[in-house]
Amino acid sequence: MTSFNVSMPKALKQYIEEQVAGGTYSTPSEYVRELIREDQRRRAKEKIELELLEGLRSGPAMEIDAGYWVSKRKELRERHRSARATR
Repeated sequence: MTSFNVSMPKALKQYIEEQVAGGTYSTPSEYVRELIREDQRRRAKEKIELELLEGLRSGPAMEIDAGYWVSKRKELRERHRSARATR
């Protein structure tokens, strides 16, 4: 692990120390790491939600069945062959 020093007002430092004293976290570093992990999870969830909304707005829904995948694979193989031929 590496170190990372953070400057903060006394009130925030006191708050962190209170969280550690409460017994949930054993060190201030553990508390801060957990806050960062929570932020990462929140941002990942927001990104997924935005991507889902983008998908919903991308056009009318279509049914995806086995025939679709057969057709899609064929299309991708042809595109790949074509791209290799032009090299």
